[in-house]
Amino acid sequence: MHLEWKSCELTEMNIQIDHIHLIVSMPPKMSLSQLMGILKGKTAIKIFKSYPQLKLKPYWGNHFWSRGYCADTIGLDEDKIKKYVKYQEEQERLEEQQRLNFGPL
Repeated sequence: MHLEWKSCELTEMNIQIDHIHLIVSMPPKMSLSQLMGILKGKTAIKIFKSYPQLKLKPYWGNHFWSRGYCADTIGLDEDKIKKYVKYQEEQERLEEQQRLNFGPL
């Protein structure tokens, strides 16, 4: 999937209930803060346009995303990290199920 901004490419994505993991290829001359500002801004506008009732929540106001983000670079472990992002939800579900079945050790 290509992001329509500055030649970035979204290569993997996983959406969780409270966070999102993205693997994005971006040109070295671009700043990460620029990319995150655009991604958060554009998606918030689209979400609020599609679901205007979300703007009515007093604890959200006109904000959809939290202020921060966590970012890292991918080098030699690219395939391993892509698999982690792709299958994170499944792995978390299995771990939660094990925790509920066996309780604390």
